[in-house]
Amino acid sequence: MKRSYRLGISIACLLYVACSIVWADSPEPLAPEQRLDKSPRHHQWEQVETKTGRKVRAFVVFPEVDKPVPAVVVIHENRGLNAWARSLADQVAEMGYVAVAPDLLSGSGPNGGGTDSFPSEDAAREAIYKLSDEQVQEDLSAVIAFARKLEATGDEVAVAGFCWGGGQTFRAAAHQPDIAAACVFYGSAPDEDVLKNIKVPVHGFYGGNDFRITGQVPKVEETMKKLGKTYEPVTYKGAGHGFMRSGESAAPDSADREARNQAWTRWRKILGAL
Repeated sequence: MKRSYRLGISIACLLYVACSIVWADSPEPLAPEQRLDKSPRHHQWEQVETKTGRKVRAFVVFPEVDKPVPAVVVIHENRGLNAWARSLADQVAEMGYVAVAPDLLSGSGPNGGGTDSFPSEDAAREAIYKLSDEQVQEDLSAVIAFARKLEATGDEVAVAGFCWGGGQTFRAAAHQPDIAAACVFYGSAPDEDVLKNIKVPVHGFYGGNDFRITGQVPKVEETMKKLGKTYEPVTYKGAGHGFMRSGESAAPDSADREARNQAWTRWRKILGAL
């Protein structure tokens, strides 16, 4: 009996050590602020003016390349242009693309400020749902034109958005006909009367455990097929909403981390084909 007990304890210890080794071999993810501080890439802030004179603040990150490259407009979550959204833009530039991340809360905060002027993420979230689709698309149109005019960019501009930004990206596919592709990360789709105006490929990234959003996909896929539009959705088993953010700090064997890794690989391939 004692021998069996000691054997059980020994096995448990070995498993603990093995798990510790796996975790030790896995690089500790940096917090968004640390990632931005350590980035070797050039960051700058720009003021982009819309046709109506509205000013949109944008965070721009340049890749370390020796030729003009496509640009990617990165649309933030419903939390606004926070450190995570900016760190993701930096990772897009690390892939080799000019990243332009507009603060779509520009002018909507206290004293006319943007995301940074709100006292909390909840306050920013409340304000973002008061934005009109017309204003958002007007802002995006100006930001896309700005991205295309940068000397560091080529002719192609893609749009990618997350959560609330994913929904706005889906709308951009209908309202911004000159973009190369729309990458929708767990964002809701607009109504059919908007979908019918889409002229660019839409690539969807969804979490299997995010039924609030992912449950719409079969109907959207059917509608897009009926309309003759290009829509390529992929659902990542076991992943929840926001896996591109939560997957950064999740355990290496978690569904969110695996979904994030697979999504990055797919996203890189899509951008590489521009």
